[in-house]
Amino acid sequence: MIHSMTGYGDASGQLDSVTYAVEIKTVNNRYFKARVKLPDSAAFLEEEIEALLRKNLSRGTINYVLELKNIPVSTAYSMDEPAMRIIVGRLEQIAKSFDANCTIDLTGILTLPGIARPRIPDKEVAEKVRNKVLSITHEAIEKLKQMRATEGESLAADLYSNCGVIEEELEKIQARSDGVLIKYAKKLNSRVNKLLAEAKLKLDEETLAREVAVFADRSDISEEISRLGSHIKQFIESCEKNGQAGRRLDFITQEMLREANTIASKASDIEIIQSVVNIKSSIDRIKEQVQNVE
Repeated sequence: MIHSMTGYGDASGQLDSVTYAVEIKTVNNRYFKARVKLPDSAAFLEEEIEALLRKNLSRGTINYVLELKNIPVSTAYSMDEPAMRIIVGRLEQIAKSFDANCTIDLTGILTLPGIARPRIPDKEVAEKVRNKVLSITHEAIEKLKQMRATEGESLAADLYSNCGVIEEELEKIQARSDGVLIKYAKKLNSRVNKLLAEAKLKLDEETLAREVAVFADRSDISEEISRLGSHIKQFIESCEKNGQAGRRLDFITQEMLREANTIASKASDIEIIQSVVNIKSSIDRIKEQVQNVE
């Protein structure tokens, strides 16, 4: 069954009083595109997380965010105290040289490059963080996939409905096309007889038959009807198979539109053309919906 490319999944867990929260949002995209946002202390996991996303999701723009909550400042950052002392001492010397009485803002010093740095976890802590983050990432991905599957069911229902409309219109075209040739032959015969009667000439039946044969060959849409019907069956079969069907469905939809356009160009009957208009309207709807299929 097809899956939608739109979905959301989240999960959270605690490790040493720190809460790790993962959010994954996906939207449609012709290709796979992952945007992974991690805190500095977990940046070493970026490649592994992207590989995990790629393994489970084949298409779409994936926005992955990991947030850390309730993290103690002492474990989050390390400060270069010797450098701070040097800077403060130098500032005090400058103030005395100007005979100025001023206070030093330590928070401003913390913003200087290299003074306050994210604390990089050691090997043991990093492994614990890795296990926790990957665990909740798996959980978030499963929720995301479930939502995409549910959305896929709604997409499939709409796609099947439009395929049904196309099949109904094809049946009308098939039934109508059988009588178009006979109608054309009678109309041509009547018109020619009228013109020849005025000129007092006799109709050449062989010439009339040849003209009707040329028209029949030029306006024959039986192959197009057959191919379009075959495309509908392939489309439905692809929807019912497991796996990623988005690109295949997109290709089949283009072929469906190609056959519909050919029928429209060959048809000379107003009712057939109206059916083709209805078919192309349904194909446009299908094409729009297929853009959301994984």
